[in-house]
Amino acid sequence: MADWRDSVEHLVHESRIKVPYTWSVGETGSRFLRALRDEKKLLANKCPKTGQVFCPPRRNSPYTLEPITEWLELPGTGMVLSYTCRRYASRAVPAGSPELYALIQLDGATQAFLHFLGEIEPDKVRRGLRVEPVFREERTGHILDIRYFRPLREQA
Repeated sequence: MADWRDSVEHLVHESRIKVPYTWSVGETGSRFLRALRDEKKLLANKCPKTGQVFCPPRRNSPYTLEPITEWLELPGTGMVLSYTCRRYASRAVPAGSPELYALIQLDGATQAFLHFLGEIEPDKVRRGLRVEPVFREERTGHILDIRYFRPLREQA
């Protein structure tokens, strides 16, 4: 039986556009990204009224609009809540990009964190899988300074 995807013509629009721009990630984003870059630490912050813990951190609570000033350091470990796998090649996706994407509930956070999974086959991923971050050797202050999360290695 033929798969309907076999008959779909994939269109890719090729163009060149150059729009130089810069923007500030703000004080909150800068603190978070500097900690990733310089110390391989995942910082979060906590809403003073609801107790919600955000990673990446927020300047204001989306629930109360209150400024958030309490900062926490998370261990970086977490649990996969949901996941999906990109099972196709595409010129729109850079070569070598991870194929697995997951919503990860970081230990100590109350909000899910979206990132890549690596060092695991798609058929081995499951909800509840414990994971840890793998950092790039050279970090630049970007969320992708975390290459991906991998299954948590047993502690000796």
